[in-house]
Amino acid sequence: MISELPPVLPSRDESDLRAGLADALLVPETQADMLALLTDLCTPAELHSLAERWHVAQLLDGTDLSYRDIAEGTGVSPTTITRVARFLRTEPHQGYRATIDGLAAKEIRNVR
Repeated sequence: MISELPPVLPSRDESDLRAGLADALLVPETQADMLALLTDLCTPAELHSLAERWHVAQLLDGTDLSYRDIAEGTGVSPTTITRVARFLRTEPHQGYRATIDGLAAKEIRNVR
């Protein structure tokens, strides 16, 4: 027997899908749980790209390295570095900034 579809299919609206993903990403309470979720959600290449972008954001924020030095040291393309820098410094979303600042505040609390 073919299972019946729900009367209303889940939204395919991009903002609803992103909101659902954001809600799901807020659930894991440990690094291991988050890594498990990310491994399930992403291909190895996608997860590698996310990790690279995060590493570049930290380097751009926490060092005086040039884009060229970061590219040579990490193997990340200058295009990706430029994109991360733009989102870190000028785009209105400020997700990198909020997360970097949040981690810094968490580290300060853990030191005390």
